[in-house]
Amino acid sequence: MKIAIPVVEGLLSLHFGHCESFAILDVDMENKQILSTDVVAAPAHEPGLLPRWLGERDVNMIISGGMGQRAKDLFTEQSIDVIVGATAQPPEAIVKSYMQGALSSGANACDSDGSACDH
Repeated sequence: MKIAIPVVEGLLSLHFGHCESFAILDVDMENKQILSTDVVAAPAHEPGLLPRWLGERDVNMIISGGMGQRAKDLFTEQSIDVIVGATAQPPEAIVKSYMQGALSSGANACDSDGSACDH
């Protein structure tokens, strides 16, 4: 399974579309291990591009601080599961928490102002 985390300055970016890079972690869910981490520069922000771009990298899930509904729908079309409401932590810590069933997530960071998140 591959999990993508949008990153700014080494921590999860609260809005996936405004990140510097993506940490793409290949994980073994059965053994709860991170097999590898690949950090790739994010493409230029363009509405609708990221779901396709991450789909081409065989990503199965994205964990983000916030995301608009339109973006969530586009990820679903690419068969990429979405978790929102994660806090700004290092990608490995977020994925380890997820694998242990202990990922703490709060409100979608985009719910306060959907206009900035609906792409």
